[in-house]
Amino acid sequence: MTAMAVETATAGDHDAATLPVIAAHDLRKTFAGGSVVAVEDADFQIRPGEFISLVGPSGCGKSTLLRMVAGLLERTSGSLTVHGQEVTGPHPTVAMMFQKPTLLDWRTAVENVLLPTEIAGRVTDADRRRAMDLLELTGLKDFAFSFPSQLSGGMQQRVALARLLQTGADILLLDEPFGALDEFTREHLNVELLRIVNEVRSTTLFVTHNISEAIYLADRVFVMTPRPGRIAGIVEVPFERPRPLSIQQGPEFNALVSRVRATFESAA
Repeated sequence: MTAMAVETATAGDHDAATLPVIAAHDLRKTFAGGSVVAVEDADFQIRPGEFISLVGPSGCGKSTLLRMVAGLLERTSGSLTVHGQEVTGPHPTVAMMFQKPTLLDWRTAVENVLLPTEIAGRVTDADRRRAMDLLELTGLKDFAFSFPSQLSGGMQQRVALARLLQTGADILLLDEPFGALDEFTREHLNVELLRIVNEVRSTTLFVTHNISEAIYLADRVFVMTPRPGRIAGIVEVPFERPRPLSIQQGPEFNALVSRVRATFESAA
């Protein structure tokens, strides 16, 4: 290969790595025949491997925005792309996790993890090995054959996370997945989530109304206004991932909390 060819190939690889995985321009979503505006004029780009927290008050359109990215809701106007393609429905590279684990009570943990594979087609031995590996990754290897009723709320959410990863999607959408858990379990799962996301190198969009949680997890925090939901500002988080929980006690972290809150209040 010539030097020029090598240079061109390298440049192409670099461009592919820096192109946005998710991009929105003038994105708008209305309900009730246009009388209710849920999301308005949303503009953003998300890079490969980024962890983005979407924070704002209840009812500001965070979940609506997430569902549009997932292809579960059709946009009213504007542009929304995933991997450079306009979103017209669910995309095979995108998977979503909700606040409730929604596990099937009559299936064991590993059987719940295997559900996306079963829906997609025949389950192979390799699929079963991957499911067990994901349960080990989420700290549940010893509970692979337990039923949901035998698991705590936090453990059930870990099963749901393993099921999310079983899809093989490289874009993970999480809609307040730990919101119903107690504070100690929630903090522990946030640490685990960062570890897992770093290991699988996914691009992650995480919805929360908790400012500290948003900053602790994210590379950038998108701050949304009350309805109609607009992105009032984007706050960069300078800490390397993964991060210890103790970072939340530092002055730099507290300054970011104040900045996020001020961004929200100035646009409210």
